[in-house]
Amino acid sequence: MTTISSSATMWGSLWSHAPRDWAAGEVQQSPVYEEVLDRIHVSGRQVLDVGCGAGTFLRLCADRGAEVTGLDAAAGMLEVAGERVPEAELVLGDLQALPFRDRSFDVVTGFTSFFFADDIVAALAEARRVARAGSPVVAEVFGRPEHCALEVVKAAVGPFRPDAAGGDEPEQPYWRPGVVEELVPQAGLRVDVVFDTTTAFEFADDAELLAVMCSAGGAGAMAGPERLGELRAALLEALARFRRPDGSYRLENEWHTVIARA
Repeated sequence: MTTISSSATMWGSLWSHAPRDWAAGEVQQSPVYEEVLDRIHVSGRQVLDVGCGAGTFLRLCADRGAEVTGLDAAAGMLEVAGERVPEAELVLGDLQALPFRDRSFDVVTGFTSFFFADDIVAALAEARRVARAGSPVVAEVFGRPEHCALEVVKAAVGPFRPDAAGGDEPEQPYWRPGVVEELVPQAGLRVDVVFDTTTAFEFADDAELLAVMCSAGGAGAMAGPERLGELRAALLEALARFRRPDGSYRLENEWHTVIARA
């Protein structure tokens, strides 16, 4: 029986809010996925992506000849992933209790997902458990704050988060570069390669920008109908610096990736 924690259930519900809006923007992170795939071999191998979201990385792996499995706590995301990657095995589950046998996969990845676990070391240890000996385990987090436009989004959304999604509890900086490679050895993994990649989110206008940003992490659901207008205004104010003369937006964001070995 699959075990899903209350925290994973909460985040799954939030990320299931407007998953198609998020999926439309998430494909713009593909350069990070492509760089990872240029560094590891997936053709003919069994790949597990934990926190697979809308399946963009799974699609790229499948197109390179991999046998793909995705796990996510968000049923809404898995529905979109199923449409995008119909050949994938998709599982509703928890990062900290993967419903797979030991040493089942040749590659295990987690793109901006491991730090959603209550215990990131436990989640990384689960990734190690299901990876075959010597296989790559990939953990991607945010890059340096000063190089991350999405830090502005996080700050704008913060006041709309209810206690259940963080509230007054201090957040642990698990998404910071340098932190994840310190935690990886605690999970029994060996750091192999570390690199940074910068990608850009581009949006045609306010409506396109807000659709994606209000869907990320269920921001719109956290704000609720009564405060959604306030959230949208806060996002537009915070992101005004990224608005171009023609009304479009370009947000550059750095991503920090650690490729470890099981």
